[in-house]
Amino acid sequence: MRRRTPPIALAAALTASAVALGGCGGSTTSSTTTPPVIRGTVRIAQAGETPSFDPYSAFGSSQAHFAYDSLVNLAPGGALVSGLASSWRATATTATFTLRPGITCSDGTALTATAVARALTYAGDPAHQLAGAQTVLPNVPFEASADDGTGTVSTTAAAPFPFLVRTIGRLPIVCPAGLGRPGSLDRATHGTGPYVLTRYTPGGPYEFAVRDDYSWGPAGATTKAPGLPARIVLSVVPQASTAANLLLTGGVDIAGVSGPDRARLTGRGLSTADVATVVGLTFFNHRPGRALSDRALRRALVSALDRRGLANVAVGGTGEPATDFGAEGSVCHADLADTHLPAQNAAQALRTAGWTRSAAGPLTKGGRPLRLRLITSPDLGPTLVPVAELMAREWTALGAEVDLVAESLPALVNAMYQSADFDVVVGSTPGFALPVGFIPFFSGPAPARGLNFAGVTNPEYDALVARALGETDTAGCATWNRAAAALFRSADALPIAQGRTSVYGYRTTFATTFGGLLVPTSIRLHQ
Repeated sequence: MRRRTPPIALAAALTASAVALGGCGGSTTSSTTTPPVIRGTVRIAQAGETPSFDPYSAFGSSQAHFAYDSLVNLAPGGALVSGLASSWRATATTATFTLRPGITCSDGTALTATAVARALTYAGDPAHQLAGAQTVLPNVPFEASADDGTGTVSTTAAAPFPFLVRTIGRLPIVCPAGLGRPGSLDRATHGTGPYVLTRYTPGGPYEFAVRDDYSWGPAGATTKAPGLPARIVLSVVPQASTAANLLLTGGVDIAGVSGPDRARLTGRGLSTADVATVVGLTFFNHRPGRALSDRALRRALVSALDRRGLANVAVGGTGEPATDFGAEGSVCHADLADTHLPAQNAAQALRTAGWTRSAAGPLTKGGRPLRLRLITSPDLGPTLVPVAELMAREWTALGAEVDLVAESLPALVNAMYQSADFDVVVGSTPGFALPVGFIPFFSGPAPARGLNFAGVTNPEYDALVARALGETDTAGCATWNRAAAALFRSADALPIAQGRTSVYGYRTTFATTFGGLLVPTSIRLHQ
Protein backbone atom coordinates (compact mmCIF):
# COMPACT_ATOMS: atom_id res chain seq x y z
CA MET A 1 0.00 0.00 0.00
CA ARG A 2 1.04 3.63 -0.41
CA ARG A 3 0.97 6.18 2.39
CA ARG A 4 0.39 9.83 1.62
CA THR A 5 3.12 12.18 2.74
CA PRO A 6 2.94 14.21 4.77
CA PRO A 7 0.29 12.44 6.86
CA ILE A 8 -2.82 14.57 7.18
CA ALA A 9 -2.94 13.70 10.86
CA LEU A 10 0.31 15.54 11.48
CA ALA A 11 -1.11 18.67 9.90
CA ALA A 12 -4.21 18.31 12.01
CA ALA A 13 -2.08 17.79 15.10
CA LEU A 14 -0.09 20.98 14.67
CA THR A 15 -3.07 23.13 13.78
CA ALA A 16 -5.47 21.83 16.43
CA SER A 17 -5.21 20.07 19.75
CA ALA A 18 -1.52 19.27 19.63
CA VAL A 19 -0.65 22.94 19.22
CA ALA A 20 -2.18 23.66 22.59
CA LEU A 21 -0.10 24.22 25.66
CA GLY A 22 1.16 21.07 27.22
CA GLY A 23 1.95 18.80 24.32
CA CYS A 24 2.64 15.60 26.20
CA GLY A 25 4.65 14.15 29.02
CA GLY A 26 5.94 11.27 31.06
CA SER A 27 4.26 8.59 33.11
CA THR A 28 3.47 8.21 36.80
CA THR A 29 1.28 6.29 39.22
CA SER A 30 -1.06 7.78 41.81
CA SER A 31 -1.54 6.25 45.24
CA THR A 32 -3.82 6.06 48.27
CA THR A 33 -4.20 3.62 51.17
CA THR A 34 -7.94 3.26 51.81
CA PRO A 35 -9.72 -0.07 51.06
CA PRO A 36 -11.02 -0.73 47.53
CA VAL A 37 -14.64 -0.49 46.42
CA ILE A 38 -15.79 -3.71 44.75
CA ARG A 39 -17.43 -3.27 41.31
CA GLY A 40 -18.04 0.45 41.67
CA THR A 41 -18.42 3.28 39.16
CA VAL A 42 -15.61 5.69 38.30
CA ARG A 43 -16.54 9.08 36.85
CA ILE A 44 -13.95 10.71 34.62
CA ALA A 45 -14.03 14.32 33.38
CA GLN A 46 -12.80 15.08 29.87
CA ALA A 47 -12.41 18.54 28.36
CA GLY A 48 -14.31 17.95 25.10
CA GLU A 49 -16.99 15.74 23.70
CA THR A 50 -16.25 12.62 21.65
CA PRO A 51 -18.39 12.71 18.49
CA SER A 52 -17.02 9.34 17.36
CA PHE A 53 -15.53 6.40 19.22
CA ASP A 54 -13.99 5.00 16.04
CA PRO A 55 -10.39 4.37 17.24
CA TYR A 56 -9.05 5.24 13.80
CA SER A 57 -10.73 8.66 13.73
CA ALA A 58 -9.21 11.91 14.99
CA PHE A 59 -11.63 11.97 17.93
CA GLY A 60 -12.04 8.33 18.91
CA SER A 61 -8.34 7.56 19.14
CA SER A 62 -8.07 9.40 22.48
CA GLN A 63 -10.59 7.06 24.15
CA ALA A 64 -9.67 3.88 22.30
CA HIS A 65 -7.71 2.41 25.20
CA PHE A 66 -10.89 1.63 27.16
CA ALA A 67 -12.32 -0.73 24.54
CA TYR A 68 -9.44 -1.64 22.23
CA ASP A 69 -6.09 -3.34 22.74
CA SER A 70 -2.86 -3.02 20.79
CA LEU A 71 -0.22 -5.63 20.10
CA VAL A 72 2.10 -4.11 22.70
CA ASN A 73 1.57 -1.67 25.57
CA LEU A 74 3.58 1.02 27.29
CA ALA A 75 4.33 0.50 30.97
CA PRO A 76 4.15 3.60 33.23
CA GLY A 77 7.94 3.85 33.01
CA GLY A 78 7.86 3.85 29.21
CA ALA A 79 9.05 0.28 28.58
CA LEU A 80 7.22 -1.93 26.11
CA VAL A 81 5.20 -4.76 27.69
CA SER A 82 2.88 -7.39 26.31
CA GLY A 83 -0.57 -6.69 24.95
CA LEU A 84 -2.31 -8.85 22.38
CA ALA A 85 1.18 -10.08 21.54
CA SER A 86 3.16 -12.11 24.04
CA SER A 87 6.43 -11.56 22.16
CA TRP A 88 7.81 -9.59 19.23
CA ARG A 89 10.97 -8.99 17.26
CA ALA A 90 11.96 -6.27 14.83
CA THR A 91 14.55 -4.97 12.42
CA ALA A 92 14.64 -1.58 10.72
CA THR A 93 12.19 -2.85 8.07
CA THR A 94 10.26 -5.74 9.68
CA ALA A 95 8.29 -6.44 12.85
CA THR A 96 6.77 -9.79 13.81
CA PHE A 97 4.31 -10.30 16.67
CA THR A 98 3.18 -13.58 18.26
CA LEU A 99 -0.35 -13.41 19.66
CA ARG A 100 -1.39 -14.59 23.10
CA PRO A 101 -3.77 -17.58 22.97
CA GLY A 102 -7.38 -17.27 24.09
CA ILE A 103 -8.06 -13.61 23.16
CA THR A 104 -11.69 -12.85 22.30
CA CYS A 105 -13.47 -9.86 20.87
CA SER A 106 -16.28 -8.21 22.80
CA ASP A 107 -18.82 -10.18 20.72
CA GLY A 108 -17.22 -13.45 21.85
CA THR A 109 -15.41 -14.35 18.63
CA ALA A 110 -11.78 -15.46 18.84
CA LEU A 111 -9.14 -12.98 17.65
CA THR A 112 -6.93 -14.48 14.95
CA ALA A 113 -3.68 -13.34 13.41
CA THR A 114 -5.58 -12.85 10.14
CA ALA A 115 -8.00 -10.48 11.88
CA VAL A 116 -5.09 -8.42 13.28
CA ALA A 117 -3.38 -8.22 9.88
CA ARG A 118 -6.67 -7.14 8.33
CA ALA A 119 -7.03 -4.33 10.90
CA LEU A 120 -3.46 -3.13 10.28
CA THR A 121 -4.02 -3.13 6.51
CA TYR A 122 -7.34 -1.30 6.83
CA ALA A 123 -5.96 1.37 9.16
CA GLY A 124 -2.89 1.94 7.00
CA ASP A 125 -4.75 2.28 3.70
CA PRO A 126 -4.42 5.97 2.65
CA ALA A 127 -7.68 5.71 0.71
CA HIS A 128 -9.54 5.54 4.05
CA GLN A 129 -7.99 8.83 5.29
CA LEU A 130 -8.05 7.72 8.93
CA ALA A 131 -6.47 10.63 10.81
CA GLY A 132 -6.40 8.89 14.19
CA ALA A 133 -4.64 5.84 12.77
CA GLN A 134 -2.10 7.99 10.95
CA THR A 135 -0.98 9.60 14.20
CA VAL A 136 0.07 6.11 15.36
CA LEU A 137 1.32 4.29 12.27
CA PRO A 138 4.73 4.87 10.64
CA ASN A 139 4.83 7.34 7.78
CA VAL A 140 6.30 4.78 5.41
CA PRO A 141 4.34 2.20 3.39
CA PHE A 142 4.03 -1.23 5.00
CA GLU A 143 2.35 -4.58 4.39
CA ALA A 144 0.89 -6.99 6.94
CA SER A 145 0.47 -10.76 6.70
CA ALA A 146 -0.64 -13.51 9.07
CA ASP A 147 -0.09 -17.15 9.96
CA ASP A 148 -3.04 -18.43 11.98
CA GLY A 149 -1.27 -21.73 12.61
CA THR A 150 1.53 -20.08 14.59
CA GLY A 151 -0.49 -17.04 15.67
CA THR A 152 2.00 -14.62 14.15
CA VAL A 153 1.49 -11.28 12.44
CA SER A 154 4.32 -10.06 10.21
CA THR A 155 4.78 -6.53 8.88
CA THR A 156 7.27 -5.29 6.32
CA ALA A 157 8.03 -1.61 5.69
CA ALA A 158 9.01 -0.33 2.26
CA ALA A 159 11.80 1.77 3.79
CA PRO A 160 13.79 1.65 7.02
CA PHE A 161 11.81 2.86 10.01
CA PRO A 162 13.28 2.30 13.48
CA PHE A 163 10.12 2.34 15.58
CA LEU A 164 7.92 -0.25 13.91
CA VAL A 165 7.02 -1.93 17.21
CA ARG A 166 6.22 1.42 18.85
CA THR A 167 3.98 2.43 15.94
CA ILE A 168 2.38 -0.61 14.31
CA GLY A 169 2.46 -2.36 17.67
CA ARG A 170 0.54 0.47 19.35
CA LEU A 171 -2.36 0.67 16.88
CA PRO A 172 -5.77 -0.18 18.45
CA ILE A 173 -7.00 -3.38 16.83
CA VAL A 174 -10.59 -3.36 15.58
CA CYS A 175 -12.27 -6.78 15.45
CA PRO A 176 -13.81 -8.16 12.22
CA ALA A 177 -17.35 -7.14 13.21
CA GLY A 178 -16.24 -3.50 13.34
CA LEU A 179 -14.25 -3.62 10.10
CA GLY A 180 -17.25 -5.20 8.40
CA ARG A 181 -19.44 -2.28 9.47
CA PRO A 182 -17.09 0.69 9.94
CA GLY A 183 -20.01 3.10 10.28
CA SER A 184 -21.00 1.36 13.50
CA LEU A 185 -17.71 2.31 15.16
CA ASP A 186 -18.92 5.84 15.88
CA ARG A 187 -21.42 4.73 18.53
CA ALA A 188 -20.34 1.17 19.39
CA THR A 189 -17.05 -0.55 20.18
CA HIS A 190 -15.79 -3.74 18.53
CA GLY A 191 -12.53 -4.52 20.24
CA THR A 192 -10.74 -6.85 22.62
CA GLY A 193 -10.27 -4.24 25.37
CA PRO A 194 -11.24 -4.39 29.07
CA TYR A 195 -14.41 -2.30 28.62
CA VAL A 196 -17.29 -2.05 26.16
CA LEU A 197 -19.16 1.15 25.29
CA THR A 198 -22.73 0.69 26.57
CA ARG A 199 -24.17 4.19 26.32
CA TYR A 200 -23.55 7.06 23.94
CA THR A 201 -25.21 10.44 24.48
CA PRO A 202 -24.43 13.35 22.12
CA GLY A 203 -22.31 15.76 24.15
CA GLY A 204 -21.85 13.10 26.85
CA PRO A 205 -21.90 11.32 29.16
CA TYR A 206 -20.49 8.12 27.71
CA GLU A 207 -20.60 4.86 29.65
CA PHE A 208 -18.45 1.73 29.57
CA ALA A 209 -19.02 -1.66 31.23
CA VAL A 210 -16.21 -4.01 32.24
CA ARG A 211 -15.52 -7.35 30.55
CA ASP A 212 -15.28 -9.97 33.28
CA ASP A 213 -13.45 -12.46 31.02
CA TYR A 214 -10.56 -10.12 30.20
CA SER A 215 -7.06 -11.44 30.97
CA TRP A 216 -4.64 -10.10 28.33
CA GLY A 217 -4.00 -6.54 29.44
CA PRO A 218 -0.60 -4.84 29.83
CA ALA A 219 1.87 -7.46 31.08
CA GLY A 220 -1.05 -9.88 31.55
CA ALA A 221 -3.34 -7.58 33.57
CA THR A 222 -6.92 -8.81 34.15
CA THR A 223 -10.21 -7.22 35.21
CA LYS A 224 -10.46 -9.36 38.37
CA ALA A 225 -8.44 -7.06 40.65
CA PRO A 226 -10.35 -5.66 43.68
CA GLY A 227 -11.27 -2.03 43.19
CA LEU A 228 -11.25 -2.10 39.39
CA PRO A 229 -14.52 -0.36 38.39
CA ALA A 230 -17.33 -2.30 36.81
CA ARG A 231 -18.52 0.89 35.14
CA ILE A 232 -16.77 3.98 33.78
CA VAL A 233 -18.65 7.19 33.00
CA LEU A 234 -16.97 9.90 30.89
CA SER A 235 -18.47 13.37 31.34
CA VAL A 236 -17.64 16.51 29.35
CA VAL A 237 -16.27 19.27 31.61
CA PRO A 238 -14.73 22.00 29.42
CA GLN A 239 -13.40 24.31 32.14
CA ALA A 240 -10.41 23.40 34.31
CA SER A 241 -11.88 25.40 37.20
CA THR A 242 -15.10 23.38 37.04
CA ALA A 243 -13.16 20.11 36.93
CA ALA A 244 -11.21 21.22 40.01
CA ASN A 245 -14.43 22.05 41.86
CA LEU A 246 -15.91 18.65 41.00
CA LEU A 247 -12.79 16.88 42.24
CA LEU A 248 -12.95 18.73 45.55
CA THR A 249 -16.64 17.95 46.05
CA GLY A 250 -16.55 14.36 44.77
CA GLY A 251 -18.54 15.18 41.65
CA VAL A 252 -15.96 13.35 39.53
CA ASP A 253 -13.32 10.80 40.46
CA ILE A 254 -10.60 11.51 37.86
CA ALA A 255 -9.77 14.71 35.96
CA GLY A 256 -6.77 16.36 34.37
CA VAL A 257 -6.15 19.94 35.51
CA SER A 258 -3.54 22.42 34.33
CA GLY A 259 -2.82 26.07 35.03
CA PRO A 260 -3.48 27.99 38.25
CA ASP A 261 -6.33 25.68 39.33
CA ARG A 262 -3.71 23.09 40.26
CA ALA A 263 -2.80 25.18 43.30
CA ARG A 264 -6.32 24.72 44.73
CA LEU A 265 -5.93 20.94 44.59
CA THR A 266 -2.60 20.71 46.41
CA GLY A 267 -2.82 19.18 49.86
CA ARG A 268 -6.47 18.19 49.50
CA GLY A 269 -5.94 14.43 49.79
CA LEU A 270 -6.24 13.72 46.06
CA SER A 271 -4.08 11.12 44.37
CA THR A 272 -1.95 12.73 41.68
CA ALA A 273 -0.06 11.74 38.56
CA ASP A 274 2.12 14.52 37.16
CA VAL A 275 2.58 14.77 33.40
CA ALA A 276 5.65 16.45 31.93
CA THR A 277 5.02 18.93 29.13
CA VAL A 278 6.89 21.32 26.85
CA VAL A 279 5.32 24.77 26.88
CA GLY A 280 5.82 26.60 23.65
CA LEU A 281 8.05 26.10 20.64
CA THR A 282 9.43 29.06 18.72
CA PHE A 283 10.00 28.72 14.98
CA PHE A 284 12.09 31.09 12.84
CA ASN A 285 11.18 31.65 9.20
CA HIS A 286 14.11 30.42 7.09
CA ARG A 287 12.50 31.08 3.72
CA PRO A 288 14.48 33.06 1.12
CA GLY A 289 13.92 36.79 1.47
CA ARG A 290 13.15 36.65 5.19
CA ALA A 291 15.69 38.15 7.58
CA LEU A 292 16.03 34.97 9.63
CA SER A 293 17.15 32.88 6.69
CA ASP A 294 20.54 34.19 7.93
CA ARG A 295 21.91 31.59 10.37
CA ALA A 296 24.25 34.09 12.04
CA LEU A 297 21.34 36.43 12.76
CA ARG A 298 19.23 33.62 14.25
CA ARG A 299 22.09 32.56 16.49
CA ALA A 300 22.66 36.12 17.70
CA LEU A 301 18.99 36.70 18.49
CA VAL A 302 18.71 33.42 20.41
CA SER A 303 21.86 34.32 22.36
CA ALA A 304 20.19 37.57 23.44
CA LEU A 305 17.24 35.82 25.09
CA ASP A 306 16.92 35.26 28.82
CA ARG A 307 15.86 31.62 28.62
CA ARG A 308 15.10 31.29 32.32
CA GLY A 309 13.06 34.48 32.27
CA LEU A 310 11.09 33.18 29.30
CA ALA A 311 10.52 29.88 31.11
CA ASN A 312 9.25 31.70 34.19
CA VAL A 313 6.75 33.60 32.09
CA ALA A 314 5.72 30.48 30.15
CA VAL A 315 4.73 28.49 33.24
CA GLY A 316 3.57 31.43 35.35
CA GLY A 317 6.15 30.97 38.09
CA THR A 318 9.51 29.36 38.65
CA GLY A 319 10.16 27.75 35.31
CA GLU A 320 12.89 25.57 33.90
CA PRO A 321 14.04 26.10 30.31
CA ALA A 322 13.16 23.20 28.02
CA THR A 323 16.04 20.80 27.45
CA ASP A 324 14.76 19.13 24.28
CA PHE A 325 12.04 19.52 21.67
CA GLY A 326 9.94 16.78 23.28
CA ALA A 327 8.84 16.41 26.88
CA GLU A 328 10.53 14.30 29.52
CA GLY A 329 9.57 10.69 28.96
CA SER A 330 9.61 10.91 25.17
CA VAL A 331 11.79 8.34 23.45
CA CYS A 332 15.42 9.50 23.16
CA HIS A 333 14.77 12.59 25.32
CA ALA A 334 18.06 14.20 26.40
CA ASP A 335 19.48 17.36 27.96
CA LEU A 336 20.62 19.05 24.75
CA ALA A 337 19.66 22.74 24.81
CA ASP A 338 22.18 24.13 27.30
CA THR A 339 25.11 22.48 25.58
CA HIS A 340 24.19 23.19 21.98
CA LEU A 341 22.24 26.46 21.86
CA PRO A 342 24.40 29.42 20.83
CA ALA A 343 25.76 31.37 23.80
CA GLN A 344 27.65 34.41 22.57
CA ASN A 345 27.71 38.15 23.01
CA ALA A 346 24.72 39.02 20.86
CA ALA A 347 25.77 42.59 20.04
CA GLN A 348 29.27 41.48 19.01
CA ALA A 349 27.85 38.60 16.96
CA LEU A 350 25.58 41.01 15.11
CA ARG A 351 28.51 43.32 14.32
CA THR A 352 30.51 40.34 13.04
CA ALA A 353 27.55 39.40 10.82
CA GLY A 354 27.55 42.89 9.30
CA TRP A 355 24.81 44.58 11.30
CA THR A 356 25.49 48.11 12.50
CA ARG A 357 23.66 50.51 14.75
CA SER A 358 23.92 54.20 15.41
CA ALA A 359 23.56 55.53 18.95
CA ALA A 360 19.75 55.58 18.95
CA GLY A 361 18.89 54.04 15.63
CA PRO A 362 17.87 50.59 14.46
CA LEU A 363 20.12 47.75 13.44
CA THR A 364 20.83 47.91 9.74
CA LYS A 365 22.68 45.86 7.17
CA GLY A 366 23.25 47.10 3.64
CA GLY A 367 21.09 50.09 4.47
CA ARG A 368 18.08 47.94 5.46
CA PRO A 369 16.79 47.93 9.05
CA LEU A 370 16.15 44.70 10.92
CA ARG A 371 12.38 44.30 11.09
CA LEU A 372 10.80 41.21 12.61
CA ARG A 373 7.16 40.15 12.51
CA LEU A 374 6.63 38.14 15.70
CA ILE A 375 3.28 36.34 15.94
CA THR A 376 1.50 34.18 18.49
CA SER A 377 -2.06 33.47 19.63
CA PRO A 378 -3.81 33.81 23.01
CA ASP A 379 -5.97 30.89 21.86
CA LEU A 380 -3.02 28.63 22.65
CA GLY A 381 -2.98 29.61 26.31
CA PRO A 382 -2.60 32.65 28.52
CA THR A 383 1.21 32.69 28.75
CA LEU A 384 2.42 32.65 25.14
CA VAL A 385 1.59 36.30 24.45
CA PRO A 386 3.64 37.45 27.50
CA VAL A 387 6.46 35.15 26.32
CA ALA A 388 6.41 36.86 22.92
CA GLU A 389 6.33 40.28 24.61
CA LEU A 390 9.50 39.47 26.58
CA MET A 391 11.21 38.28 23.39
CA ALA A 392 10.22 41.50 21.64
CA ARG A 393 11.63 43.67 24.46
CA GLU A 394 14.96 41.85 24.42
CA TRP A 395 15.33 42.08 20.65
CA THR A 396 14.22 45.72 20.63
CA ALA A 397 17.00 46.47 23.12
CA LEU A 398 19.45 45.13 20.53
CA GLY A 399 18.06 47.51 17.91
CA ALA A 400 15.56 45.34 16.06
CA GLU A 401 12.17 46.72 15.07
CA VAL A 402 9.69 44.10 16.28
CA ASP A 403 6.07 44.04 15.18
CA LEU A 404 4.34 41.87 17.79
CA VAL A 405 0.98 40.51 16.63
CA ALA A 406 -1.41 38.40 18.71
CA GLU A 407 -3.57 36.52 16.22
CA SER A 408 -6.61 34.30 16.46
CA LEU A 409 -5.71 30.63 16.05
CA PRO A 410 -7.12 30.48 12.48
CA ALA A 411 -5.09 33.56 11.54
CA LEU A 412 -1.96 32.07 13.09
CA VAL A 413 -2.45 28.83 11.17
CA ASN A 414 -2.97 30.83 7.98
CA ALA A 415 0.30 32.69 8.53
CA MET A 416 2.15 29.44 9.22
CA TYR A 417 0.74 27.27 6.43
CA GLN A 418 -0.45 29.65 3.73
CA SER A 419 0.85 33.23 3.66
CA ALA A 420 4.18 32.51 5.46
CA ASP A 421 3.99 36.13 6.63
CA PHE A 422 6.01 35.86 9.81
CA ASP A 423 9.60 35.94 10.96
CA VAL A 424 9.07 34.37 14.37
CA VAL A 425 6.09 32.33 15.58
CA VAL A 426 5.64 31.39 19.21
CA GLY A 427 3.39 28.38 18.98
CA SER A 428 3.50 25.17 20.93
CA THR A 429 5.22 21.87 20.41
CA PRO A 430 3.26 18.86 19.14
CA GLY A 431 5.16 16.94 21.80
CA PHE A 432 5.69 13.77 19.83
CA ALA A 433 6.56 10.65 21.80
CA LEU A 434 9.03 9.57 19.08
CA PRO A 435 11.74 11.71 17.45
CA VAL A 436 10.46 10.76 13.99
CA GLY A 437 7.39 12.91 14.66
CA PHE A 438 9.39 16.10 14.29
CA ILE A 439 10.97 15.24 10.93
CA PRO A 440 8.35 16.86 8.64
CA PHE A 441 8.49 20.09 10.64
CA PHE A 442 12.28 20.42 10.40
CA SER A 443 12.90 19.09 6.88
CA GLY A 444 11.24 18.35 3.60
CA PRO A 445 8.82 20.44 1.57
CA ALA A 446 6.91 23.49 2.72
CA PRO A 447 3.11 23.64 2.62
CA ALA A 448 1.03 22.65 0.73
CA ARG A 449 3.19 19.64 -0.12
CA GLY A 450 4.65 19.31 3.36
CA LEU A 451 4.63 20.56 6.96
CA ASN A 452 7.95 22.41 7.00
CA PHE A 453 6.17 25.76 7.30
CA ALA A 454 9.31 27.57 8.54
CA GLY A 455 11.35 26.37 5.57
CA VAL A 456 14.04 24.82 7.77
CA THR A 457 17.06 23.57 5.83
CA ASN A 458 19.71 21.85 7.91
CA PRO A 459 21.87 19.37 5.94
CA GLU A 460 23.49 18.02 9.11
CA TYR A 461 20.08 17.24 10.62
CA ASP A 462 18.92 15.59 7.39
CA ALA A 463 22.03 13.39 7.17
CA LEU A 464 21.77 12.28 10.80
CA VAL A 465 18.06 11.54 10.46
CA ALA A 466 18.77 9.39 7.40
CA ARG A 467 21.28 7.43 9.48
CA ALA A 468 18.96 7.14 12.51
CA LEU A 469 16.14 5.77 10.35
CA GLY A 470 18.31 2.74 9.65
CA GLU A 471 18.80 1.92 13.34
CA THR A 472 16.35 -0.12 15.38
CA ASP A 473 14.25 1.35 18.19
CA THR A 474 16.25 3.10 20.92
CA ALA A 475 19.59 1.81 19.60
CA GLY A 476 19.57 4.94 17.44
CA CYS A 477 18.98 7.44 20.26
CA ALA A 478 22.52 8.79 20.13
CA THR A 479 22.05 9.57 16.43
CA TRP A 480 18.63 11.12 16.98
CA ASN A 481 20.09 13.33 19.71
CA ARG A 482 22.94 14.42 17.45
CA ALA A 483 20.32 15.40 14.88
CA ALA A 484 18.39 17.48 17.44
CA ALA A 485 21.65 19.06 18.61
CA ALA A 486 22.28 20.22 15.03
CA LEU A 487 18.95 22.08 15.12
CA PHE A 488 19.88 23.76 18.40
CA ARG A 489 23.33 24.83 17.17
CA SER A 490 21.82 26.39 14.07
CA ALA A 491 19.07 28.10 16.12
CA ASP A 492 16.50 26.53 13.81
CA ALA A 493 13.87 26.45 16.56
CA LEU A 494 13.68 27.08 20.31
CA PRO A 495 11.57 25.19 22.87
CA ILE A 496 10.69 27.51 25.73
CA ALA A 497 9.94 25.74 29.00
CA GLN A 498 9.45 22.47 30.79
CA GLY A 499 6.01 22.39 32.33
CA ARG A 500 3.71 20.15 34.30
CA THR A 501 0.06 19.28 34.19
CA SER A 502 -1.60 16.82 36.55
CA VAL A 503 -4.21 14.08 36.57
CA TYR A 504 -6.03 13.94 39.91
CA GLY A 505 -8.05 11.22 41.56
CA TYR A 506 -10.78 11.53 44.22
CA ARG A 507 -10.86 8.23 46.10
CA THR A 508 -9.31 6.76 42.96
CA THR A 509 -5.83 5.58 41.99
CA PHE A 510 -4.45 4.90 38.53
CA ALA A 511 -1.36 4.76 36.35
CA THR A 512 -0.74 6.97 33.34
CA THR A 513 1.50 6.52 30.35
CA PHE A 514 3.06 9.12 28.06
CA GLY A 515 0.88 12.22 27.78
CA GLY A 516 -1.19 11.41 30.87
CA LEU A 517 -3.15 8.61 29.19
CA LEU A 518 -4.94 6.46 31.78
CA VAL A 519 -4.18 2.74 31.88
CA PRO A 520 -7.72 1.28 32.24
CA THR A 521 -6.65 -1.89 34.05
CA SER A 522 -4.78 0.21 36.65
CA ILE A 523 -7.84 2.18 37.85
CA ARG A 524 -8.93 1.43 41.41
CA LEU A 525 -11.83 2.99 43.30
CA HIS A 526 -11.33 3.35 47.04
CA GLN A 527 -13.61 3.97 50.02
